[in-house]
Amino acid sequence: MPKQFLSVKQVSKILGVTSLTVRNWDKRGKLQAYRNPINNYRVYKIEDVEKLLGDIDQSKGPEGVRQVGTYGASKKTEPKKLVVEEL
Repeated sequence: MPKQFLSVKQVSKILGVTSLTVRNWDKRGKLQAYRNPINNYRVYKIEDVEKLLGDIDQSKGPEGVRQVGTYGASKKTEPKKLVVEEL
């Protein structure tokens, strides 16, 4: 069965940010957290992380530098898919 949720640590590694940044994005509504019913830890849907990753990639120019005024601009690019495997 494919994995549906990612932990804070997994999301931070995928996006290249700290765990604190992921939690701050949760507080600001940029990324929606769900709670694990067993331990109440934050978990994130893979689809939500893919969407955020696509938004981040769209806002960067060819050299990986954010271009002013291009956030949210529609570009014709293929959406990225995350492949998460159990270890």
